[in-house]
Amino acid sequence: MKKYKTLYINLLLVAALGLSSSCSDDFLDEKLETGYTKDYYKTEAGIQALAVGTYYQSFALEFALEVPLTATQSGTDEFHAGGDPSNHIWNSYASGLNSFVTVSNANTVAANTNWDNLYVAIGNANQLIESATAIVSTNAAIKKRALGEGYFLRAFNYFKLVSQYGGVPIKLNLSTTVEVEFTRATAEQVFTQIIDDFTKAYDLLDNAGGSAKITKDAVAHYLAKAYLSRASEINDTWNSATKTADLQKVVTLADEVIAHHPLAPNYVDLWNFTAPDGANEKLSEIILAGQFNSSQLNTGSNWQHLYFLSTYDQLPQMRRNLAGGRPFSRLAPTYYTYDVYDKVNDSRFWKSFQTKSIVNNQSGTTYVNGDLGIVYIMNAPSDNRFTKTKNTDFLIPGAAKKVPSVYVQYAADNVGLMADVRFPSLSKYMDGSRIDLTSQRGSRDIILARSADTYLLAAEAKIRLAKQGAASFTDALPYINAVRNRGAYKAGEDRSAYADGSAAWTAAAQAGIPISYIPKNSYYESNNIAVTTSSTSLNITSTSALPAEDMAVITKLGYASDYDRMLCLVLNERTRELCGEFHRWQDLSRTKTLVTRAKAYNIEAAPNVQDYHTLRPIPQTFLDGIYSNGRPLTAAEKDAMQNPGY
Repeated sequence: MKKYKTLYINLLLVAALGLSSSCSDDFLDEKLETGYTKDYYKTEAGIQALAVGTYYQSFALEFALEVPLTATQSGTDEFHAGGDPSNHIWNSYASGLNSFVTVSNANTVAANTNWDNLYVAIGNANQLIESATAIVSTNAAIKKRALGEGYFLRAFNYFKLVSQYGGVPIKLNLSTTVEVEFTRATAEQVFTQIIDDFTKAYDLLDNAGGSAKITKDAVAHYLAKAYLSRASEINDTWNSATKTADLQKVVTLADEVIAHHPLAPNYVDLWNFTAPDGANEKLSEIILAGQFNSSQLNTGSNWQHLYFLSTYDQLPQMRRNLAGGRPFSRLAPTYYTYDVYDKVNDSRFWKSFQTKSIVNNQSGTTYVNGDLGIVYIMNAPSDNRFTKTKNTDFLIPGAAKKVPSVYVQYAADNVGLMADVRFPSLSKYMDGSRIDLTSQRGSRDIILARSADTYLLAAEAKIRLAKQGAASFTDALPYINAVRNRGAYKAGEDRSAYADGSAAWTAAAQAGIPISYIPKNSYYESNNIAVTTSSTSLNITSTSALPAEDMAVITKLGYASDYDRMLCLVLNERTRELCGEFHRWQDLSRTKTLVTRAKAYNIEAAPNVQDYHTLRPIPQTFLDGIYSNGRPLTAAEKDAMQNPGY
């Protein structure tokens, strides 16, 4: 399914919850083959085409939008507002974040966009389940696979819904007429349905197809995630009867997935994108991915390369170029993100963030193309080398020539990087394979699930089992150390080396514009240490002697118990390993650490975030469109259906 082919959709499904009027324009603009009737879905070709369209709706569509940012990264401890205000409201939790969202511009994500897209996908999954059940086929493998895919896709989308909104309406069959009467199920009922659907999918599917297909391992990973979420703090008012058994199932499922998906040898392998369908998209670590390619005829494209970038092109010596990216600059890292890494011993920071660029807009002879143009010094608070955060014409110690734009994390003026629109760009989605420097159509796959995440799910389950008296906290360390040890520097490794998807463009210039990409980072300038090729260690040997970076967070947040310290450790490790990979808001919401961490680390969210923000508002478009006993809901009934605080 590398190419999401023509999207076949039964138009009745758009009204799966009576929401056709608010479905996204991008979705409605897809090519529809209206020559087909529902009988087409009773054929092998039809059911396979329906599966392709449902994959697209669930795994790819949202990545041509800003929904992943607003739903999973904004308003967390990892990122705060970048240089563009389009969706700042989702980060700040200001009063405009409600059942209607205050619009900044045409890019602002509405309150109903995510809700509507997820229910459309559920309608498609319901059609797939119905068709796979009814199909008359001599090929049992097609029927069995389609049914397993349908159950997985329905559970996948309901899992997103319950994680964002809590209890939601459950719709398990097709609408043959417009339906307008719906009630909210409880979160407990939704989780029961999710786990039942994932379990059915697990029993039906095999491991053929790799990360482009829903496999048994993909189901096991998400089933483990669902069990862990059901056992998390946000559900503690009702989950006591299932908690221990759920956590034990997490470990069993995670161990099964881990055995089949060894980690990539080097963390940079995951992000070293050189071409669509290249080596980094075929790693054994990747369990499931949203599929994209470079065809301009393809229905979908990946826009995430736009959103995590600093506005480098506004500096005098710099010009926008294909390798540098088109910086929409929606989100910038927080100081929590900078400081949670051991930047001397942990390679993952230096392989996730771009800290150097070269001049590509030469003017005169002072700075010529190819000179260092931008350097971010990601130093320690104890470093007293720098007096200013923002430096121009600065001579970095040991350098032969001044650099025109140097930004310092810790300097004597205490201004800091969060006060500027320049920051190290998260480079995991950089895409130099685009056709030109203005193109928004990216062709990189999006990793939805990888086994490093699975390791950390198991670690968290062990920590929770220890709290239940069914394990020890030490039992979590082998899982945590597996990803940490992969992130440590290996003997002989060049610590100044850097790679990202910008390198997919290999020519010296595009449309006459020199590139700004340089395969180097600021490791040595930042750490102020001599060049070394020795290996490093990130191994944690005792739960009573956690790394200094974790102890700083534990102290700041006031944690004292073994459980709180270890849960904090695994959440920190999830940042180090999975930063920007569209998990964070859900992780903080389900563990009920969102408010504490956002207040501590997100400067725009801190004044506004409250306990009720651990769930999203039910969209007003839904509340205004549904009925009860043949009449629209009253204002009181709408308030009763809304999540508290909105």
